Amino acid sequence: MPRLLGSPRRFRPFHPFGPVHPSRTGRAAGAVSATGLVSAACAALALLAATPAVAVAPPLSAPRIIAHFDLAQGQQPENIALEPDGSADLTLSFARQIGRVTPDGRLTVLATLPDPATPFIGAALVTGIVRAHDGTLYFGYATGTADLHGIWRLRPGGTPERIAALPVTGLPNGLALDECAGRLYTADSALGVVDVIPVDGGAATTWSDDALLKPVTAFGANGLKLHHGAVWVTNTDSGNLLRIPIGDCGAAGPAEVRASGLPGVDDFAFTGHGDALIATLNPSSEAVLVEPDGSHHTVLTAADGLSNPTSVAVRDDTAYVPSAAYFTRTDPNLLLADLLR
Repeated sequence: MPRLLGSPRRFRPFHPFGPVHPSRTGRAAGAVSATGLVSAACAALALLAATPAVAVAPPLSAPRIIAHFDLAQGQQPENIALEPDGSADLTLSFARQIGRVTPDGRLTVLATLPDPATPFIGAALVTGIVRAHDGTLYFGYATGTADLHGIWRLRPGGTPERIAALPVTGLPNGLALDECAGRLYTADSALGVVDVIPVDGGAATTWSDDALLKPVTAFGANGLKLHHGAVWVTNTDSGNLLRIPIGDCGAAGPAEVRASGLPGVDDFAFTGHGDALIATLNPSSEAVLVEPDGSHHTVLTAADGLSNPTSVAVRDDTAYVPSAAYFTRTDPNLLLADLLR
């Protein structure tokens, strides 16, 4: 979840939505005051940034930061995918970069996305990322410009290429890959929908337009994962974790709330214990364990090194948590913690 106002380096004030126009599906219309929307969103998110009460708690232990990033250059990690050797592929949001951090903390920039000439949203940023088995990386790029905005692909050793355009009034965010079905799912935080895109590229179509996905002030559908025959999505504004079943023909069923009371929830990852997952609460710099029954407790805080965490990845007995420092403006980093199974 990117911050809404201000930016490092030369970035102009950032407004991720722009004016609302009818999209390709006709699902949005009318006009929105950019100043009013941004002001309301920032005020609401600021109220969420309470001082955390506890530090690391089970099932996590031994938190340690393995990499620090350059805030002045916009290297604020937004999302994460893991390599077989334990390296982390990160979208470095306002730097417009895809980076790889090795297990010993060394950063290599794999690609830098083209800078839009006139970004409608003020500053371009890369968002969700997933990895295919052959090493291909797919990721979202939000520019608000018709030539660049959408879902991109980076093959090993290749150069980035856009494979699907998305409405420039939207904000592509969480991303998931179903290789068997040959499709990508992407959550749009501004339009409050989940779209699907052929993995080989092509036109995006709206998969779910459920009311529970809609933004209240600024960020609706955000983090997204595929799990046990369903698409799981967070709604940052409502603080809800949603489950949308995938029907026999691939159609979306009705969304249901699986957990609530998660203010500022961003992305998440399942722990490997059924439906238990770890989710990030971005403004308050916390991570929480959400149990299958929807109950939750804090497992990491700012005291452990979190600084507006944006996403989570889990591999074996390790949890990876990137922090983007969107609001704190202090120490964007990648934190690892041991996961008790």
